[in-house]
Amino acid sequence: MNTFSIAIHGGAGTLVKGMMTPKLETQYKQALKEALDAGYYLLENGGSAVDAVEKAVTVLEDSPLFNAGKGSVFTATESHEMDACIMEGKTLNAGAVSLITGIKNPISLARDVMEKSEHVFLAGDGAMQFAKELSYKLEDASYFYDAFRHNQWLEIKDTDSFQLDHAKKKDSKFGTVGAVACDQDGNIAAATSTGGMTNKKWGRVGDSPMVGAGNYANNKTCAISCTGSGEFFIRGVVAYDVACLMEHKNMSLADASNEVINKRILEIGGDGGLVAVDSQGHIAMPFNTEGMYRASKSSMGTEEISIYK
Repeated sequence: MNTFSIAIHGGAGTLVKGMMTPKLETQYKQALKEALDAGYYLLENGGSAVDAVEKAVTVLEDSPLFNAGKGSVFTATESHEMDACIMEGKTLNAGAVSLITGIKNPISLARDVMEKSEHVFLAGDGAMQFAKELSYKLEDASYFYDAFRHNQWLEIKDTDSFQLDHAKKKDSKFGTVGAVACDQDGNIAAATSTGGMTNKKWGRVGDSPMVGAGNYANNKTCAISCTGSGEFFIRGVVAYDVACLMEHKNMSLADASNEVINKRILEIGGDGGLVAVDSQGHIAMPFNTEGMYRASKSSMGTEEISIYK
């Protein structure tokens, strides 16, 4: 039987140790553990990597602690616009949604795009129409309301500034969420979900829903879910770049991930991190910021739940 494993993240950025209360730190670690265990349970019982990453991400989307689903940040118009992507390494099938509102679990809608439509990427009104046809329940705006997030927005509303979750407020909760997994058959998958940037305008889309930028999976190489400064991750085609280094330069998962996060993305001014697995179940979780909410578990008996370097 193949070594199976899962790794998840809840965002990377300026997380300075000591700026977070012990109580809040405990809450974050509990939320990460809950998502990790939910995904790992499926793998342990013979579930697919796709099932595991979707499950782990929905748990994170249901937590108000992260910038995805329930905890999504406010846009310039005081609304929520969410993005998500899921990809299967065996077939290279993928599904993504962008600029959607009222959907409790965007990652599940992305999976439905992958499995129930002939397309890869649906956005805005069209994505909402698709959700409607599949009888998705639309949550009221109050479901996504969070006082902390709202205050974040009030500080910069009516200005031209926008805020990546991990810029400025060092004690803040933030973070795109994601998961990667390798199942007992050696198949891998990746899933990423986000609420984007506080005060974002004009239908801005980050790297999270873009195949190859913020999310990618290919059994030949690796499964990747990214978090960080989306504009730079798009320009650097970060997720696919890691896979390319593995495929064309025969680099290991750890070396390729490290090269992209600690060298290439920094060279163009980006910051953030990623979680990655390969089809042997190896895990990498590099980041070039002070911290990244992250957790991993493997059938080899290893488990990690961390925030800081």
